[in-house]
Amino acid sequence: MLSEDLVEIADPVLRKVIDHPFWSGQRDGTLPGESLAHFVQQDTAHLLPAYARALARTAAAAPQDSQALLFGRSIFGTLEAKEKLRNAYRELAPELGTPALPEDLPIDPGTHAHCAFFGAASATSFYAGVGALLPMVWFNFQVSNNLKENHQAGSKYAKWIEVYHPGETYSYAVKAFLGMVDQVGAASSAAQRQEVVDHFAISIRYEWAFAETNWQRPTWPV
Repeated sequence: MLSEDLVEIADPVLRKVIDHPFWSGQRDGTLPGESLAHFVQQDTAHLLPAYARALARTAAAAPQDSQALLFGRSIFGTLEAKEKLRNAYRELAPELGTPALPEDLPIDPGTHAHCAFFGAASATSFYAGVGALLPMVWFNFQVSNNLKENHQAGSKYAKWIEVYHPGETYSYAVKAFLGMVDQVGAASSAAQRQEVVDHFAISIRYEWAFAETNWQRPTWPV
């Protein structure tokens, strides 16, 4: 099955993402507050909206109604998560001792590249869109589970981690995406299947790069 091939490709990158200082720093409470604020701003102001629009393009190109429905539902969930995270961060920031959201912070180059990749993949073909979009759903579930299960009891980010987790029912969305991928793999040509794999392999590395850019919080000359 195609999903099994993708699991094999994803596993070493997923381990690196989970171990990245941006996520491990939330588990043990050492992450600088500025990094979390940067993440929330870049994620909710730029990455999640770009992801939602890529979902819409891929839904429009889907050959089957069930596939379009899955992507369509994910659009709603993505945009709903955007507002949930922004509001939760604003409420928790004083307690966490983290900065207010930098509303005027422009998109940084790493986030811009990630957003552009979603747009380009979803405009290329349905198969490219499937490969590009799967990692955000999959990795988010794995990372948020790891945060919830392994954070230190005294971590100052414990309440944020609880809010950040999408909920136990999110596992059904991940299973639905993986099931859809297997359906696509079974019905596609070798070239189409490879298009899924190639875009998936790029997209999982963007998951690491997004953690890195939020950890580093690069500043760029005007």
